[in-house]
Amino acid sequence: MLFLFFHYLCKQKSSIFISIMKEFFKFTLATICGIVLLTVVTGIIFLISIVGIIASESSTTKVESNSVFVIKMNGMIEERSKDNNPLSLLLNRNDMEVMGLDDLVASIKKAKENDDIKGIYLEGGVAAFDSPATAQQLRDALADFKKSGKWIYAYADQYLQTSYYVASVADSMFLNKTGMIDFKGLGGKTMYETGFYEKIGVKYQATRVGKYKSAVESVTRKDMSENDREQRTAYLQGIWQYMLKDIADSRKVSAQQLDQLANDSIVAFASPEDYLKAKLVDRIMYPDQMKNVVKNKLGIDDDDDVNQLLLSDMLNVKSEKKEKGDKIAIYYAYGEIVDQVASGFSSGSNIVGSTTVSDLSELAKDDDVKAVVIRVNSPGGSAVASEQIWHAVQLLKEKKPVVISMGGLAASGGYMMSAGGSYIFAEPTTITGSIGIFGLIPNLSGLVTDKLGFTFDGVKTNRYTDYENNLVMAKENSDEIRHMQTFVDRGYETFLNIVAQGRGMTRDEVNEIAQGRVWLATDAKGIKLVDQLGSLDDAIKKAAELAKVGDEYYTSTYPEKTDWMDKMRLDQQRNRLQARFPYSVSTK
Repeated sequence: MLFLFFHYLCKQKSSIFISIMKEFFKFTLATICGIVLLTVVTGIIFLISIVGIIASESSTTKVESNSVFVIKMNGMIEERSKDNNPLSLLLNRNDMEVMGLDDLVASIKKAKENDDIKGIYLEGGVAAFDSPATAQQLRDALADFKKSGKWIYAYADQYLQTSYYVASVADSMFLNKTGMIDFKGLGGKTMYETGFYEKIGVKYQATRVGKYKSAVESVTRKDMSENDREQRTAYLQGIWQYMLKDIADSRKVSAQQLDQLANDSIVAFASPEDYLKAKLVDRIMYPDQMKNVVKNKLGIDDDDDVNQLLLSDMLNVKSEKKEKGDKIAIYYAYGEIVDQVASGFSSGSNIVGSTTVSDLSELAKDDDVKAVVIRVNSPGGSAVASEQIWHAVQLLKEKKPVVISMGGLAASGGYMMSAGGSYIFAEPTTITGSIGIFGLIPNLSGLVTDKLGFTFDGVKTNRYTDYENNLVMAKENSDEIRHMQTFVDRGYETFLNIVAQGRGMTRDEVNEIAQGRVWLATDAKGIKLVDQLGSLDDAIKKAAELAKVGDEYYTSTYPEKTDWMDKMRLDQQRNRLQARFPYSVSTK
């Protein structure tokens, strides 16, 4: 029996050993496969990176005679192009997805200066723009191109409204035989979430200063406040009238006629021929016919191909202008203002407080830079970061002129940082102001305690030791809310004083036009929030004038675009940082 038992035990141990070894080899093989796969993927990425670097650094586009710059009006057009990774460069996708206004305007200028480029062809009409001002600036750049005597043609299967606004600057507009134009005016709806939060027992607690500071209303109201309706109506009407005037001037019709067409748009356009009758386009044709129109314009045979240059080609075309004279820096501050970036692969752009302060400090120290133009396109964000950037602008201004050029949006914290400049330009359709501040934090007691049954108890050494928890979980937290309101009030007073100091006004004068209200730039100029309506080029000229550098100067853009691998590592480092406060105060 003992032998049998021993034999059985040996068999069991052998079985266990075999099982363990199977698992060991399985996991070892999986690990080896993982390492091999990682090595292969890393190698591919490295190869693509090398190819991208070689492609971007060593290639210069040679412009052939009788060429056309083709701008594909598809995808998204933003203030500044994002950092392109090598895969995008390799696949040549930067003509299809996100295009930077900076790249487009620079390329249009190069096309204007280059004698071998005869015209611009706007192809397609479904581009999306991050703001009306971005569309307006692109249109202005195209209008400036026409001053050279060169032509612009536009053709699309479909024109979205803002794309049509841009394309209307063309000498001739063409539409597909089965095409359509979206032309119905400006507007939109906000979703109010308060009813949903009531159902689940969550209540948002808002502290704010400024009756127009409406960012909190989507979670504190069930409909639009009259103050918010007033300000939105004012700036939308202003932008719409500006667009109508531009289109009317180009299409040789009255703004009133266009406005009526927008009112009747659902019933007015039953067929493409109706767009022709309304003078929204010049001709209706199929794409192959459009190719022949371009060839005839260039004077080439039907069998020959048109020499086309895409945006990716134009970026590698050398500018005809040489860099000489003094340097003027253009610093792009684009996106939400944040204390730090908390996400690894953030899809949007951000103005990071500490990074921007450091960058402006370096520009202040750079003796080669005689003046700085800060291009601001921001809805605001962190009150702390906004004030720190404003202070950095003040220090920079002590060393050299600082001119602000506002893009689509320079509101709240975006305006705070702008107020420190020597001079402020805004595009006519820029939305600015929003001088106000708010704090927002949810109270979860209705959900966590009333609905889910969780309760809390504990000890503390002082009365307000756990005020952060009370803000979120306590049913009675009036003292904590008053503290939060005091913090917001203090931030608002700081904001008012910053604007008063920068704009040569009193605190009470600023308060009258503040209250969190947003203004269209054409109105903001009349109340001294901006000095002049004008483009980025106008701001650069003003900076040169203030710096007394004469007619010979060149520009250099900042911040420099980071290598995509470095950006990945930087984002990973930022992910490790922890928030210092239980809630944030925002200027948005």
